[in-house]
Amino acid sequence: MNPPSSAHRPLVVTPFGARATAAEVLDGIDLTGRRAVVTGGASGIGTETVRALAAAGAEVTVATRRPELAQPLVRELGALPQSGAVTAVPLDLADLSSVEAFTRAWRGPLDILVANAGIMALPTRELSSRGWEMQLATNFLGHFALATALHPALSAAGEARVVMVSSGAHRKTPFDFDDPHFERRPYDAWQAYGQSKTADVLFAVGARRWAEDGITANAASPGFIMTNLKRHLDDDTLRAMGVMDADGEIVIPPHFKTPEQGAATSVLLAASPLLKGVTGAYFEDNQEAKVVRGDEEERGGVAAHALDRKAADRLWNCASVAVR
Repeated sequence: MNPPSSAHRPLVVTPFGARATAAEVLDGIDLTGRRAVVTGGASGIGTETVRALAAAGAEVTVATRRPELAQPLVRELGALPQSGAVTAVPLDLADLSSVEAFTRAWRGPLDILVANAGIMALPTRELSSRGWEMQLATNFLGHFALATALHPALSAAGEARVVMVSSGAHRKTPFDFDDPHFERRPYDAWQAYGQSKTADVLFAVGARRWAEDGITANAASPGFIMTNLKRHLDDDTLRAMGVMDADGEIVIPPHFKTPEQGAATSVLLAASPLLKGVTGAYFEDNQEAKVVRGDEEERGGVAAHALDRKAADRLWNCASVAVR
């Protein structure tokens, strides 16, 4: 039986505002005995996600292309007596052999999977070894392969959660089933990024098939944050975004969040009892988002095309074939 979609129930409302931090969201929650995997946990909001989950007692595996970059975080949390154990393990989401090695080595149940790693707005079209457009390969297909391979471990937990870190960039970009890798249409960095983030939301919708296994999946938009995700943007783009001044210095606009605030919605979906049983939804600023058409200029909301169940099931089938 499919759980009720957001169209058939009131939107989830939480007491946390847009500026709440990950630590505040998990205040008073004991995750001792829970096991979590956070992809891309060596920097940005991934680091703050790891820090908050571990501080609440969870055992956290940081899955990252360069585990050595996570060692300062591992040492920091290892020195805290109340922290759950934190380890760093190699994982390259664009390389299915790396995904397979990670999942083959996993032992025991998995309570939380936060699909946080991502790349944004690659200036030129790049392809993975499988011939996939690189943003789609990293942001979605690699996570799809990871989550589906870890399904037995998630199911074994009895009550597990998957968090897909998406973006408001999904709103203007439905998934293009006819040309997902820009083989025929001109490559556009932002269309490619937005499409990959639409795919992340569609995964959460498609994962309703796992509800009977005790697995829920939801998508989160962290909001505007200055992290390494913006490393591929040129100076003109940074200036247009308001994060670089005329002298080339980085500035943080007032509406931007800190990484600690940006990680809050991820940990809300990962561990808050307020989300018990909720699946297939999209959250931003620690609240479930309202549905919008996708072509409006307003900043918030989730596009209807990202919650479309038929599109979600079609994408699930396409991805299942692609990652074989």
